[in-house]
Amino acid sequence: MASKVLVVDDSAFMRNLLKQLLEGEHEVVGEAENGVEAVELYRELEPDVVTMDVVMPIRNGIEATSEIKSLDAGASVIMCTSVGQEEKMREAVEAGADGYITKPFQKPNVLQAIADVIQAEA
Repeated sequence: MASKVLVVDDSAFMRNLLKQLLEGEHEVVGEAENGVEAVELYRELEPDVVTMDVVMPIRNGIEATSEIKSLDAGASVIMCTSVGQEEKMREAVEAGADGYITKPFQKPNVLQAIADVIQAEA
């Protein structure tokens, strides 16, 4: 079943890559380039899943995840991180992240992470 996904990353290249990987499987309903935009778009679009970059300007992904979870405890947030950022991932899980994918993204891993958080909701 296709989910509505909000893609959040400060890199336009990474947002486009994720959109390409999700195409045909899920519906990308919006994209944001920082944590402030992510929270605003979450309120507006009510996506099923958010893919959230950890390191971003203005408000990072961990702060944005915490804010989204305070708005909607049932929100599904998948953190996007580079290999070697284990400490950031621990902080993200404490902030309420439901899963994570590592860059460079592989389509099967991205789709599996989304399937896992959707199944956990059910």
